[in-house]
Amino acid sequence: MMGLDSLPASALAALLGLLIGSFLNVVIYRLPKMMERQWSAEAAAFQAEQTGGEPPPSPEPFNLMVPRSRCPSCGHWVAWYENVPVLSYLFLRGKCSECGARISPRYPLVELLTGGLFFWCAQQWGLTPTGLAWCGFSAVLVALAFIYWDTTLLPDDLTLPLLWAGLLASALQWIQAPLVSSVAGAAAGYLSLWLVYWAFKLATGKEGMGYGDFKLFAALGAWFGWEALVPIILMSSVIGAIVGIGLKVFSRLREGGYVPFGPFLVGAGLTAMLAGPKAILDTVLRGFGL
Repeated sequence: MMGLDSLPASALAALLGLLIGSFLNVVIYRLPKMMERQWSAEAAAFQAEQTGGEPPPSPEPFNLMVPRSRCPSCGHWVAWYENVPVLSYLFLRGKCSECGARISPRYPLVELLTGGLFFWCAQQWGLTPTGLAWCGFSAVLVALAFIYWDTTLLPDDLTLPLLWAGLLASALQWIQAPLVSSVAGAAAGYLSLWLVYWAFKLATGKEGMGYGDFKLFAALGAWFGWEALVPIILMSSVIGAIVGIGLKVFSRLREGGYVPFGPFLVGAGLTAMLAGPKAILDTVLRGFGL
């Protein structure tokens, strides 16, 4: 762990985290919509091909860069000074400057969460390749957690780069997991949930999780090694049980009574980064009196 001398570097990392967090808000909102637009365009093109009709017109550009952000209530284009992480939210008092519509507090929450994680990574490893690698890991997990909670989607555009980045970081010795353990963790992470998926489907006729969960667990295996898979899945189950009970008590369960599993895998992954897989396993076992 770095000492007080690392505070300037950690503060710089926290500032970078706030800026990245602001961009993650864009990713969280737009990436699922980009996927939906792509699916709709492909379906329309396929239907036109089958019926011999005219191909659908190209939609207006919509990606992570364009169009500019605007208020969903009145369409007010957000100026750059209204998009400063955290400060703009406080200055605007959580309302649109044009129509006064409420701005979700989740925007500054994502920014503060990302900034805090970047600060912690810099305190632990400094502004080194290792520290920057774990900052990137944290940012992707934050985006995945909120996207999954909103849509139950885990985009390949995030999970697959996260997996390959873990293998690359291991190969370059930027993370603790050796390459053999990292590769084995990726394979075992995917196959373990794949087997659970098919066992549950054959037993009940229902799908208990999606393929995105397999890829996310594989990515965590790549970053922490195969030895961390059991602690991570135990911690995700504990977090899921606690949140699920809370949602049940306060009648906040979604239609069908399901609780998305992806955010709890993310929570377990971040916990493994902060505390270490062994500490997770010891804590869970003590909790069960073992």
